[in-house]
Amino acid sequence: MTDTTDIATLRRQMLETCRRMNSSGINQGTAGNLSVRTGNGFLVTPSSMPYDTMTPEDLVEMDFDGSYAGHRPSSEWRFHRDILKNRTDIDVVLHCHSIYATTLACHHKTIPSFHYMTGVAGGTTIRCAEYATFGTQALSDAALKALDGRLACLLGQHGQISLGNTLEHALWLAIEVETLSRMYVQALTLGEPPILPDDEMERVIAQMKRMSYGHGPEAEGSNDIARPRAKSPE
Repeated sequence: MTDTTDIATLRRQMLETCRRMNSSGINQGTAGNLSVRTGNGFLVTPSSMPYDTMTPEDLVEMDFDGSYAGHRPSSEWRFHRDILKNRTDIDVVLHCHSIYATTLACHHKTIPSFHYMTGVAGGTTIRCAEYATFGTQALSDAALKALDGRLACLLGQHGQISLGNTLEHALWLAIEVETLSRMYVQALTLGEPPILPDDEMERVIAQMKRMSYGHGPEAEGSNDIARPRAKSPE
């Protein structure tokens, strides 16, 4: 990620994203944390520091061996380290305690494909990881298992994790997971909703990948239904 973004700019962008986590309503107070890959290591938010008083220089540089420089890193640095180390397909790890996702996590509920948008997390479900004490290797191991083949998961009786190649995408996905969680909680008040079959979700996920759904502008010509209108002759 640092190939095109210098560290000082990245620090400012991380802090802006942290503040957007709170202003968007998916996080509260000093809960939640954020990390971004930086070549041979990563930047992670410090422990117990409010985002509104945090400065870009407060973000903590860490190596994959667990060593760090500056402030004490987030208590959840282990799953940030392990996810970035094991998932070379992503560069950003965002963790928050959004209300509806955490509500489902308190019941250890996996989000099924009750709505096609479940596919934005990369599969037919958004899994819920087993509960483990915060800040422990056990929690990191549980998160890695729940994230296998996925870009998001719930953490049992804890919160959610969303991944991305950019800060913008990780935040977008976290908000989408929270939106899906809210819809699922509300749908459950009417009973268990019908679940889309796996073959339909495979088509949905393939369509999302083809259209870079939620990742940025569609590639030219990716939409095979609508076509740009021909220009009128001068």
